[in-house]
This record gives sequence, C-alpha cells and structure tokens, in this order.
Amino acid sequence: MRRGIVLILAVLLLLPLVNPVMAQCPSEGHTVVIRAPAVAKTSTGELTGVVTEFVITVAPGHGHVYIETWPLAQVDMQASARLAAQVAGRVLGVNMSHYDVFIQVRANTSIIGGPSAGGTMTVGIIAALEGWKINPKVMMTGMINPDGSIGPVGGILEKAAAAHQAGVKLFLIPEGQRIQYVQETQKKEIGGVLEINTETKPVDVVKYAEERWGLKVVEVKDIYQAVYYFTGHRLPRPEPPKNVQIDTSFLKNDAVSDYKNTTDYYQMVLRELKGSNVGYDTYVTLLTALNNAGQLLNQSKDYISRGMYYTALSKDFQARIIIRHVDWYLRINTPQDVEKLLKNTSETIKEAESYVENQSIRGITMLQAIAAAEERVEDAKSALDSAWKYYYSGDYWDSVGEAAYAYERAKTAIFWAELGKYFARGEPIKKDLIKVTARDYIDESDLIVAYIESMYGNVLGNSLTDTIEKAQQYYDDGKYSAALFTAMQARVQGEVFLDTLAITNWTVLMDKLNMVKEDAKTAIGIAEENNITPILAIAYYEFAQSFEELAKKNQSIDNLETAMTFYMYAKETANLFLSTPLSPVPKVPTGNTVPEISVPSATKTTTPTPVKTAGGADYGLVGLFVVIAFVVGLAVGRKV
Repeated sequence: MRRGIVLILAVLLLLPLVNPVMAQCPSEGHTVVIRAPAVAKTSTGELTGVVTEFVITVAPGHGHVYIETWPLAQVDMQASARLAAQVAGRVLGVNMSHYDVFIQVRANTSIIGGPSAGGTMTVGIIAALEGWKINPKVMMTGMINPDGSIGPVGGILEKAAAAHQAGVKLFLIPEGQRIQYVQETQKKEIGGVLEINTETKPVDVVKYAEERWGLKVVEVKDIYQAVYYFTGHRLPRPEPPKNVQIDTSFLKNDAVSDYKNTTDYYQMVLRELKGSNVGYDTYVTLLTALNNAGQLLNQSKDYISRGMYYTALSKDFQARIIIRHVDWYLRINTPQDVEKLLKNTSETIKEAESYVENQSIRGITMLQAIAAAEERVEDAKSALDSAWKYYYSGDYWDSVGEAAYAYERAKTAIFWAELGKYFARGEPIKKDLIKVTARDYIDESDLIVAYIESMYGNVLGNSLTDTIEKAQQYYDDGKYSAALFTAMQARVQGEVFLDTLAITNWTVLMDKLNMVKEDAKTAIGIAEENNITPILAIAYYEFAQSFEELAKKNQSIDNLETAMTFYMYAKETANLFLSTPLSPVPKVPTGNTVPEISVPSATKTTTPTPVKTAGGADYGLVGLFVVIAFVVGLAVGRKV
C-alpha cells in the first residue's frame, strides 16, 4: 500500500513537468526513428564503428530545435541539428518558424558525432514533416550542406562495419568517397632486426563491403537522393540551369585600368631605385623584388587578354604590394620615418573602414561585395598590427612590408564597397538576418573542425581554428558580413580536407575537382536565374580556374586542392541567402507498408509509385520517453 502511494505521488510530481512539453508536442506531430553509424575511440585510441539512434519529432511550434544526447557526444550536434532543420524546410518549401524539432540521440558509447549525422537528421526531419516512414534497413553517413548537398566525412570503413553489424542492407555515403585510404603496417624480421613498413593503400568501400558483408554501399550527392533511399519518395528538385557562362567582364574596365596604373607605378619605382644611392646588397634585394613584381604584371596582362579579369586584378594586387614595399623602403631614413608611415597607413585604413560601414546593404550581390570589403579592412588592420610589432623590434624591412600590404588591402576594401554600390538592388538587408546566418556558419564551422580533431588529432595545425576565432572576433565586433564569409571559408577548408584525406591519386582528385566545379557552376546559374549577380562567387570560380590550369600544367596536387577550395567558395557564396523553396510535397496516403530498398540505375528517370506510409503510427512508449527527456532538456536550458 505504501509503495502504491509513493508511485502515485511520483506521477503527480511529474505531471507539471510533462505538461509544457505536451503543449509543444501535440498529437498532430509526427515522430520517426532513424539510425546512423558513428565512430567512437577505444581505450587504445583506435576508431571503431557504433550505431546511433535518432528519435525525431516535428510538431507545430515556434521554430525551435531541441537536442538531447546520451551519453554526451564528443562533438556537439546542435549546430548540425539547426542546419538540418533549415535545409529540410527549404527543400520542402516549409516555413520552419511554424514548427519545433525535437531530436533525441542514443548510443551505447560516447561517440564522435558532430556533423557526420547532419544528412541523417535532415532526412528524419523531412520524414517527420511529411509523415513518411523510414526504412530501418537503410543507414547513411554524411554532413548536410546549406544547399542540400551531402558533404564528406571521415571513418567510413568503421561506419560501414557498424551498419553491417546492425543488420543494415543499404549504406549511403557522400558522393566521391567510395575510395578510402588506409595505413597498412607490415612487420618483417631480417637477421634479428625487426623492420616495420607502413604503406597507404586505397580501399574501394563499395566492393569491400559487398564482398565481405554483402552490404550494398551507394554514393549519394544530395538530400533528394537520400530521402528517396530512406522513404521511397522522390522530392521534386530544382532543375539545374543550362549553358551557364562564367563571365567577369563586369571587372574588365577595372582590370585594364589597374594594370596600367600598376605598370606605371612599377616603372617609376624602378627608375627611383636605379637612381638611388643604396648599397650593392640592398640594390640587388630591391631589384629582385621588383623583377618578381614585373613577372606578376606579365601574368596580369596575359589574364586580361584571356578575359580572366578578377585573376588579373589579383596579380596586380600582389605586384603592387611588392612595388609599394620597395618604394616606401627607399623613402625611409630614420625610425621616425617608419613611424610616420605606419600612422599614415592607419589613417588610410580608418577611412576605408568608415566608408564600408556607412554603406546600406541592398540585395544579395551587394552583401557579397560588402562582406569582401569588411574582410579586407580587418585583414588590413591585422597586417598593420604586425607592422607595429616589427617596428618595435627594430625590424624596419618587415615593418614596411606589412604596412604596404595593409595599405593596399585597405584600398581594395574601398574597391569592393564601390562595386557593391554599383550592384545595389531592392530593399536593404536587415542586419539581424546577416547576424543570425553568421552565427550559424560560425557554429557549424567550429563543429567541423572539432570533428576533424576528434578523429584525426591536430592534423590541420591552428589554421582553421585561427580562422574561426577571427570570424568570432568579427562577429563580436558587429562585422557580421565579414564573420559570415570568414566562417564559410573555414567550413570549406575543413570539407576539402575531409574529401581529399590521404588521396594522392591524380585521377581521383581530378574527378572530385570536376564534381565541385560543376556544382559551383550550377549554383552560380541558379543565382543568376533568380536575378542575383553573384559577383564574389563568379570571381572565386575564375580564380579557381587559374589554379586548375597551374595544377594541370605542373601536376601539382597543392594547386589542385587550392582550385577545389575556391570552387567550393564559389558554390557556397552563390547559394548564400538564395532561398528557392519548392511547392510543398503532396501528402501521401497513409498505410502500413515499409519502403522497400530500391537502388535505381543511373539512367532510370521514371518516378516510382509512391510507397504507402504509416503517418499515424503508434509511438506511445517512444513518445513518452521523448516527453520526459525533453522536459529535462528544457529544465537545464538545452534549447538551441
């Protein structure tokens, strides 16, 4: 009797906690259960595959995303969950501010989750929104990108093993990642001496999984393909534009004028050097520098003749930094001269900053230009800080060099701001919108870097971490456009690392580059179809082409990866704020059929008969656990 009273009291105490969540998770909401493979580290530091379960509920609400993990993931998933909800809404043409998303994550061990479950969460949110049933025999690994593409991840072999052990029949991986590279260590004893050799070998995941486990592995490009494999339903996708032309002729007059002015400056400084009284060693050093500038100007002239105007401007910029460095160094005679030069440069930067800050951003095209301008102002300020450090240490040569860079960078900031004014269209973009988007990009980029470091250690050094910290500083200073694009750069660099990890095969890398290149061209075409001129994306695309040419000429993997990075910059930039929601997907009749695993051929274009789903499935026990879990989540402030 006493035990019964205690139980009744416990239930009565829980009721006040249950009611708030019940208000946010009404009966008309849908819940799906979807699994994804993840990786965990063993006690010896090795990676092993584990299965993670996601219980996803979508219900009418106010645009919140709640996530609860058990045990705590080594990498926070909150940024990926927010991005997954945004992409799901964009793909379906649904305003997610009218819904709340609840995600409960369960694994048997502390996982390295992070962004690799982004694609899976997006599929789950879409299925919950539509009331579609998930095929339990399908799993996927892959990040979700803002444009709906599935991004690269690590640990695919370990995840494939986990999928097999969980009884999965179809395992989806990001397009371009079927070839994985592993380190094989061989030990051989020769004359009492142990010889250890480590060799990097490629593994075709598709063939390996089929031969070893009978597990079918399929590469998927985007969320549209992933949803079909999980649910049997095809989402209507936007048609890619045809005959997209990458044209930087809007920069032609600037490139021609800039080349002439820089060439005149070069010739003037060369005459000054030859007429100066500097010693032999200094003369040779400065002349060598000017010769390098002359080579850059020759490259600029060649790019102008080929219609690659942004690349020509970049070569002029590089040349002008060298020329100004020599010019200013010839003019200084005392430390006081250097100090005066730095102060004058500081005033130039302040003028540029004021000019950029006073622009009202009208339209996406202008946003891109102002973001470029803000980045350049901040870059100039950072270079000037370095110049002062060199000055105080007595290194006047490097001090003048950093000041020359800072000065030219500030001038390019004004150039981009003026270019943005030329393309200004429509109503001003609200600063809050840029702020929110910048926050999302910073969080997602931070997540990707943490994910990489959790799996592979500090293989990237501090470069990406420094970039994200810079983006965060811009954000704290209210430079939201600069923060947004700086974080985007960090995200892209992280993705390129994951997509090219340990790959040295030229053909494989070229295939990856061509995929990214085509995606960038498509993104630019879609933007142009929506009356947006993605000037920064077009500029990045052209710049990537110049590195691609160098890579092919010199068989340089470094140049190839740089080209891939700039193509991805182009893609991300063109997609920014580009929302082209489709018509809502028609509701599917309810039923009890679980989607069959179907692997369509590459040439199959017919739409399959819709699979009936159990939109009103009974998730009584699961729902109860979700309610209790998220009451606790709300109580401790886990709201995203």
